[in-house]
Amino acid sequence: MPTLPITLAVITRNEAACIARCLDSVPFAAEKLVVDSGSDDDTVAIAQAHGARVVHQDWLGFGPQRNFATTQCSHDWILALDADESLSPELAAELERTLPALMAGDAPAAWLRRRTIYMGRPMRWYRPSVGEKLARLYHRGRARWSDARVHESLRFEGDAPTFDAPFDHANNPTLVHKQLKVLRYAELKCRDWLDKGKPARMWQAPFVYLLAFLKDYVFRLACLDGWRGFVIAQTAASYALYKRMRYYEMVSNPPSVAEATDALNRHHIER
Repeated sequence: MPTLPITLAVITRNEAACIARCLDSVPFAAEKLVVDSGSDDDTVAIAQAHGARVVHQDWLGFGPQRNFATTQCSHDWILALDADESLSPELAAELERTLPALMAGDAPAAWLRRRTIYMGRPMRWYRPSVGEKLARLYHRGRARWSDARVHESLRFEGDAPTFDAPFDHANNPTLVHKQLKVLRYAELKCRDWLDKGKPARMWQAPFVYLLAFLKDYVFRLACLDGWRGFVIAQTAASYALYKRMRYYEMVSNPPSVAEATDALNRHHIER
């Protein structure tokens, strides 16, 4: 397949199980770049075997890590995927067909639609998992990632087109993976709050849990996906509650910040 002057950029740590699928799903990229933050499995070797150039960078947080990756790319146009994401064949064909015109224009970025695979099969109704729009294709001179440690977003001005076909997200192969990720993500988010001096308002905690559950289960239609929808809504609400509890602990017991970081590292809980 002919290549296009675009870089596929993936940030990794211990992603041996899925990095090959991610890289192979973008056959038209002239460059495949993996920024690894210290994998101790076969991630680096597999990435190299599948055509990627691998650069090491100690973990900076999601936004800063993606911005670092941007500086390492050889091309101005960049497609950013997570290791557990991959283009569907339909989206790969759509991008190959339409990217030349997009890259010749002055658009800052483009929106892609993400389809989530949860508990082994796609979600059918839950709105964030069915056609969720994410800005993942961008020109590095016209867009930049936010500096958030977690839940980063691509910042740009101007109109951006949206592609129709989806890319796939193999979201947390088990609930164990999800709970481990919750611990890491909550820690990163609370560190952002700590840096900003956000007040710890524990009185909000019960309402946060209830509203988060209702938002996902009812208004985002998780209820229509059966028990999988219930699990998603409950997990999201628990995450919202745990963040508040953990942040309260950080504020009231500052040594817990370093102690928790050490515990996460000793138990190899990845980002």
